[in-house]
Amino acid sequence: MKCPFCGYKKDKVMDSRLSRDGKSIRRRRECLKCKKRYTTHEYLEETSLLVIKKDGRRAQFDRKKILSGIIKACEKRPVSLERMEAIVTSVERSIYKDFDKEVSSRVIGEFVMERLAKLDDVAYVRFASVYRQFKDVNQFMKELKGMLGKRSHNRRS
Repeated sequence: MKCPFCGYKKDKVMDSRLSRDGKSIRRRRECLKCKKRYTTHEYLEETSLLVIKKDGRRAQFDRKKILSGIIKACEKRPVSLERMEAIVTSVERSIYKDFDKEVSSRVIGEFVMERLAKLDDVAYVRFASVYRQFKDVNQFMKELKGMLGKRSHNRRS
């Protein structure tokens, strides 16, 4: 593993832990040169799955792209990286359970929004605004009203 701080290629594993779902391993490493510590995650490589983009192109499924979008949506919000990674793992698990070879990017986006809505309202709205590509303020307000309507309905129930 290459150290993200100094680029040195030798390290030692300080701690290894199996994730809750048993599908990944978290390793705490220390660079043998600069002595800084960093964390890596190892995942079981699933069979390749293609994502069908909005324009019809196909691309290899990449969990890092989902995490990147979630991190942007959660920027300056009280959401830990651990919670964000849990969403990605949950979405990935659902995708591999429900789809064999191909999945629409629309489905992935809906899975992410469903989980973000339960986690943080602001992150949800941020993600939805990029994902749904609101054309104007009216579309944005319609989404907000829908979200607020669900919130008030859930509180009454």
